[in-house]
Amino acid sequence: MSDEERRTELPGAPHDRARRLLPDHPVRVALLDLLAEHSTLTSTEAASRLGHSSGLCSFHLRQLARYGLIEEAPHRGGRARPWRLRWDDPGAGGEEGAAEFAALNRGMEDESYRHWLAHRDQAPPEWRQDESFSAVLHLTPAEAAELATSVRRLFAGYRERADRPAARPPDAVAVAAVTRLFPLLGEDGAPPHG
Repeated sequence: MSDEERRTELPGAPHDRARRLLPDHPVRVALLDLLAEHSTLTSTEAASRLGHSSGLCSFHLRQLARYGLIEEAPHRGGRARPWRLRWDDPGAGGEEGAAEFAALNRGMEDESYRHWLAHRDQAPPEWRQDESFSAVLHLTPAEAAELATSVRRLFAGYRERADRPAARPPDAVAVAAVTRLFPLLGEDGAPPHG
């Protein structure tokens, strides 16, 4: 069966499939987080990072692939099967495809945060604090774009660590950093002024 046939066989949008899979499967959430951090990953590598068996990780990686969230990465043969996130071009499906892709990303971010809240008491004490914050700011569109650029620049200072594990301090762990800038809309769908 081709990838295209497999995709059309599965009902619902990608984010709908992800919502059915992720909430009850913290191993799958952890695997998706690892793949986002490391680009490619084998079940053995995932097992060593998550503390599960490679068989369990292999099973969940195959399930994620079955639902089109990840795919096998190119490799040079051998038994090791590296996996990677499946990044379908969100623009390929037009506006609807881009909206589905954005919804999938937000859903994964939200699920990761809920997972953290439910399990943070199991984290080492120095990681139990919740560093989330929010604010309502009064900005022009140009100021919102400037703020987004500033946040991206701040994040960029840490991005090399994703591709270069040697650049990470010994006690560094993967941390989700989520920023959403959007206007608050009134009941009529327009931003209120004032």
